[in-house]
Amino acid sequence: QVQLVESGGGSVQAGGSLRLSCAASGYAYSNSCMGWFRQIPGKEREGVAVIDIYGSTNYANSMKGRFTISRDNAKNTLYLQMNSLKPEDTAMYYCAAEELGGLVWYLGCRFGSWGQGTQVTVSS
Repeated sequence: QVQLVESGGGSVQAGGSLRLSCAASGYAYSNSCMGWFRQIPGKEREGVAVIDIYGSTNYANSMKGRFTISRDNAKNTLYLQMNSLKPEDTAMYYCAAEELGGLVWYLGCRFGSWGQGTQVTVSS
């Protein structure tokens, strides 16, 4: 059973930085595309970034240049470094893993497993 546990969220002022982590277990992490998504209450889930099994990355346009997704396959951990944070980045951030039959397509990967989320709040 796939388990994804996010951490690293918190409250920061605009312009600040946070680093999110996602500890993965229960599947072949190194063979899976991984991603970060976010959701604001009352709005649809939004893709943030994706990293494939080769380490190639892709980002939503509004995150390019500010966010960096990375993975440590030895630690089965996914990261999201967020810099120059803006109030509009305030959301619950979710880690996601590729899954055969997953229902969410984003930037070339099919996602089907999700973490519980970690809250990021950016104040102006």
